[in-house]
Amino acid sequence: MDRVFEIPEEPSVEPISSLEEDVIRGTNPRFTFPFGILFSTFLYCGEAASALYMVRIYRKNSETYWMAYTFSFFMFSSIMVQLTLIFVHRDLAKDKPLSLFMHLILLGPVIRCLEAMIKYLTLWKKGGQEEPYVSLTRKKMLINGEEVLIEWEVGHSIRTLAMHRSAYKRMSQIQAFLGSVPQLTCQLYVTLISAEVPLGRAVLIVFSLISVTYGATLCNMLAIQIKYDEYKIRLGPLEVLCITIWRTLEITSRLMILVLFSATLKLKAVPFLLLNFLIILFEPWVKFWRSGAHMPNNIEKNFSRLGTLVVLISITVLYAGINFSCWSALQLKLADRDLVEKGQNWGHMGLHYSVRLLENVIMVLVFKFFGVKVLLNYCHSLIALQLIIAYLISIGFMLLFFQYLHPLRSLFTHNVVDYLHCVCCYQHPRGRVENSEPSIDAEARQSIV
Repeated sequence: MDRVFEIPEEPSVEPISSLEEDVIRGTNPRFTFPFGILFSTFLYCGEAASALYMVRIYRKNSETYWMAYTFSFFMFSSIMVQLTLIFVHRDLAKDKPLSLFMHLILLGPVIRCLEAMIKYLTLWKKGGQEEPYVSLTRKKMLINGEEVLIEWEVGHSIRTLAMHRSAYKRMSQIQAFLGSVPQLTCQLYVTLISAEVPLGRAVLIVFSLISVTYGATLCNMLAIQIKYDEYKIRLGPLEVLCITIWRTLEITSRLMILVLFSATLKLKAVPFLLLNFLIILFEPWVKFWRSGAHMPNNIEKNFSRLGTLVVLISITVLYAGINFSCWSALQLKLADRDLVEKGQNWGHMGLHYSVRLLENVIMVLVFKFFGVKVLLNYCHSLIALQLIIAYLISIGFMLLFFQYLHPLRSLFTHNVVDYLHCVCCYQHPRGRVENSEPSIDAEARQSIV
């Protein structure tokens, strides 16, 4: 299947002319205002400004540790964001000194946003009329339950906008799970032990929480696009709302449990959390080494073996960061040329949520029985119960999405109900078979008599 790039807009599905058998010519994709790019840039700038403000406040109050942690989380995520945008746009092979300078001073998302806005305004002034197409893209679409192969002509400006959107989606995930998650955890921990919430820290917490929720929602959308790369996918408002509620409850309950657990055990919690992260980090590499496969060399044609290794390590770190706070919706597979497992792996999802639920229950029980009453003036049992219920509700919304709202659920070989039926009723059918064997023998004996 020919794939040029991702088209974020939903084109008309009315056929214009048939180019070949089973291939329908679709209308050219419409260009839309880049709201996602503006929103991602706003989150990046807002979180960066509030983090630097808190660094100044911590320094003024001589709180060296919190200042160092806040600044480190901000710097690490900002550097990774710049590298992501440079990698997606392939700027190292281009003569763009202004863009590289803006990335150097950590303002790459701002200049990229301006480039996207200029491209959009230029196309808007032309009334959407573009030069002749520069590429074709083909996607399958489900229309009335039937697969239809549609082909679109894509102009240069729309392809450039699509590249910007793709880059910002990946940037938002990097910022969310490598910067906002540790930043949010740190600020919640400081708030918990200090029992005060200054305005600057509250603003930083709000920006980090929105960034994490937005990044997790995009993670689901990108996972669907990667798994079903041959299909044109569009999520409606109800589907997006379900994913947002699912991810918000999952991440907030998980992070609050981590904060309460850390505040209870202090430094004793570090080995447990570090071991948890390292297991997630090295799991794909262990599977890769056990498979005996060679390192994939199709990530980027201009990359050396060392460059490929660096990219794989970066992807693995992001994968571990996502799975530490929520489900990644993808299973990393370094031995595969696409680096991900394309099939719908219900077992991997079930194992992840089972382990995370067990971890959360253990950490909540530690907080309940060993938590210091000075930390909170509320009932520990009620807090523990509310957090576990919130996590269970998030699992319920996740099951609801995959059972009824997934855009390509008709392609599933088995759905959620089938998987739960297989897991929960595995012993029951076997017992019925064992019980049925004596009756068969008895019938045989009766027939012989």
